[in-house]
Amino acid sequence: MARGRGKSFSADFKTKVVLELLEGEQTINQISSKYDVTVKSIQTWKAQFLDNASLAFDVGGATKAYKEEIEELKQENDHLAKALGKATVRADFAEGKLKSLDLSNKKTLINPKHEQLTISEQCKIIGISRSSYYYEPEPLKEQDIKIMHKIDEIYTDVSFYGYRRIHMQLKEYGFNIGVNRVLKYMNTLGIQAIFPRKKRLTSIKNYQHKIYPYLLKDIEITKPNQVWSGDITYIRTAKGFVYLAAVIDWHTKSVLSWKVSNSMDTLLAGTVLKDAIERYGTPGIFNTDQGSQYTSNHHTDILKSHNIKISMNGRGRSIDNIAIERFFRTLKYENIYITDYQSIKELKVGISNYIHFYNYNRFHSALGYDKPMNVYLNQMKNVA
Repeated sequence: MARGRGKSFSADFKTKVVLELLEGEQTINQISSKYDVTVKSIQTWKAQFLDNASLAFDVGGATKAYKEEIEELKQENDHLAKALGKATVRADFAEGKLKSLDLSNKKTLINPKHEQLTISEQCKIIGISRSSYYYEPEPLKEQDIKIMHKIDEIYTDVSFYGYRRIHMQLKEYGFNIGVNRVLKYMNTLGIQAIFPRKKRLTSIKNYQHKIYPYLLKDIEITKPNQVWSGDITYIRTAKGFVYLAAVIDWHTKSVLSWKVSNSMDTLLAGTVLKDAIERYGTPGIFNTDQGSQYTSNHHTDILKSHNIKISMNGRGRSIDNIAIERFFRTLKYENIYITDYQSIKELKVGISNYIHFYNYNRFHSALGYDKPMNVYLNQMKNVA
């Protein structure tokens, strides 16, 4: 039997699990194993918890809103049952749900206890297969994590290697692994070979969100806050892996905001972006890859609300966001790979210390061996 399937969990238990996840001291796989609960369930509980967090500070308003909602739903259900029938219920179900950002978010929209729509019908309306809804990825085994660590090391060392060459390198290191499995792990880590392509892909299929054009071609970046870049990378620990999201100023190489999380979602990317804006103002252009965290309405709406131009790499062109790719590579070479972090808490402290060093003390060759934050702050004074 799949882990956690068929079990009933109390609200107190779900809250306890989500709070442990939000503390950020354990990976989601560790928590999954600890409580014998699927990763999917934990992700769903987290989304529900965050969606309803504001109710804790507005109990009276929440009670009134719920009473009004219950009365409205009662009247609506009576009307639907008598006049419009199941077809209208199905349409209302689809229209009343938020548009999902990716497959994992789509799954959270399914209500297994819906009185009139089966799970299969809900899956069809939302646009996913029934098998996708029931699929439960198993927590990564120790050997899987070891292989992913090694793939990350190889990629950081030779970022122009594709999955075939990384596969050959792994075999040379003694790993018995198939080439397709290497490709799967690279997709999980969100990495691909960095090199200019001779022909750019012109058709993008099956994207639910708008893909914005790349705006940095042939422009000269000469001042701070002209262009920022955002990205998310995989970071290893002794007990698994987490994700680091960061925002960097393209011209001065300064890291303006960052956050480590045990889950990669739109909230992670959006939180880092909003923090950078609050602390350093707004850039003219914000450039990212085409990942769902950055194409989501949640992220692009933040940019639009501040009149920031949105730029995205060409499909499969990590080189288009080379400024932040180089920072991640430097971080891993100079800190992650030479430090045996045993916990997420320890990792966060280490990354915080390194980024402070990188911004304020590390001589950067691209800046004439000046320090990133020195250049940023001095040039911003001149702009002001």
